[in-house]
Amino acid sequence: MAMRWVSLLLSTLLLCACAQSPVRNPLAHWNPSPNHDERRAVVIVLHATEQESVAQSLLTLRTRNSGGPVSAHYLVGADGSLHQLVEDSRRAWHAGGGSWGTIDDLNSASIGIELDNDGAEPFPPAQIAALLRLLDDLCTRLRIPRHAIIAHADLAPTRKRDPGPLFPWKALADAGYGLWPDPADGDPPAGFDPWLALQAVGYPLGDPVAAVRAYRRHYRGDEAEVLDAEDQRILHSLVLQARRLR
Repeated sequence: MAMRWVSLLLSTLLLCACAQSPVRNPLAHWNPSPNHDERRAVVIVLHATEQESVAQSLLTLRTRNSGGPVSAHYLVGADGSLHQLVEDSRRAWHAGGGSWGTIDDLNSASIGIELDNDGAEPFPPAQIAALLRLLDDLCTRLRIPRHAIIAHADLAPTRKRDPGPLFPWKALADAGYGLWPDPADGDPPAGFDPWLALQAVGYPLGDPVAAVRAYRRHYRGDEAEVLDAEDQRILHSLVLQARRLR
């Protein structure tokens, strides 16, 4: 019996050692450097499940939807419950095709958070409170910039609309998360180009109308397809805010 336990212990220690050993390329000589850390996310993408319940979404996020296997790092219930499905350091399959600024593989560069919402209802206070606690944890622990919180629709404006025009972005901004305009920045200067501003903020302009819809959902709470004078003021301020945060 004693020998059996010793054998089990040695096997366990060997497995632990293997699990922690770096993966080495056999083509190269191993000369390890201490100057590295884990690959980590630089942006957080917010989604709405557009389903009927947490249970339904947990099933989808652990299997597949009509487009194939999908996942997210976290799911926040309408009641404030919090579920983790993928480790923070792993690449969840939540963003799909799209881009944000110079990032064109959002799955590799982001944390994906799904919000239990059917796409037509307001987001309850308990859910937003839980989301804010999660954002504080992620931004603090993973060193993700607090302004780098975007919508799924922002990065994929031709395909997605979530979390939708009812999501309370201003409440997040008041808590210190996400990019938000400051009225004190005033009117844009003469010659201000709103399209360049949209692009500077991060919106992909492959389909300009879709980009405007995504921007308007985020900052105006509607789905209009044109930019007016207020949009120019907002975009002017967003560009200034982005520059200040660099």
